[in-house]
Amino acid sequence: MIVVTGASGNVGRPLVEALAAAGEKVTAVSRSPLSHDLPEGARHVRADLADPSTLGPALEGAETLFLLLAGDLLGGGAPATEVLAAAREAGVRRVVLLSSQINATRPDALSHGRLREFEEAVRGSGLDWTILRPGGFASNAYAWIETVRTQRAVIAPFADVALPVVDPADISAVAAVVLREDGHSGQTYELTGPAAVTPREQAAALAEALGEEVGFVELTREQAREHMARFMPEPVIDGTLDILGEPLPAEQRVSPDVERLLGRPAGSFAGWAERNAPAFA
Repeated sequence: MIVVTGASGNVGRPLVEALAAAGEKVTAVSRSPLSHDLPEGARHVRADLADPSTLGPALEGAETLFLLLAGDLLGGGAPATEVLAAAREAGVRRVVLLSSQINATRPDALSHGRLREFEEAVRGSGLDWTILRPGGFASNAYAWIETVRTQRAVIAPFADVALPVVDPADISAVAAVVLREDGHSGQTYELTGPAAVTPREQAAALAEALGEEVGFVELTREQAREHMARFMPEPVIDGTLDILGEPLPAEQRVSPDVERLLGRPAGSFAGWAERNAPAFA
């Protein structure tokens, strides 16, 4: 049995589908009821990583655990060691943690302290472990849906700063491989797209996918900061803007890990845009 936490999101949902399609028994875990049907071979259990006492039914019969922290868990919740202890006591033997590239490039980033705690706990858990560290998600472009729909424009800062954003579908595919195959214990994989792409280029890819012109309106850093303050904690904003506007060389580098693990090139932002164009129409 493979348990997938965060099973309702951009990574967890396709991961459950991929594992079930491969013939695995899967428990899909989320804090809220699912809004979609599960594939044959999968069951849903409501549980909350912030409260390890709720994990018992989800972990029943589990051998392998995929840990994905929801965004609002990044700043709090039960100690990571308690989550790993619950997994170990339930009989879990292997754990795969979805972390972040930022834990390698900016080890003091305020926004990623919770993930650093989980990385440390996973490594010290006594279980076979693998850590996945993706860069920025292609699906962060969903933040532009409203302005693309209403104004046919992307409004964002740092128009010409390129980062190799990764398709969440590739994260799910890599996770499915390391959850099912041996040989990944003690490994940390960095997941990126096949090429660095700028926000302006992403707007052009959306235009191509929609078959309509999509403009680009560049915000200043201060304008972007004011916008982000509406939904992002104050201590996190400047660090995020630093990554987007002044990325380190390691954050702009394309990692070979997706292609090496999947045996095919990583998916491009243009491919992601084509698949998800209806959301922007």
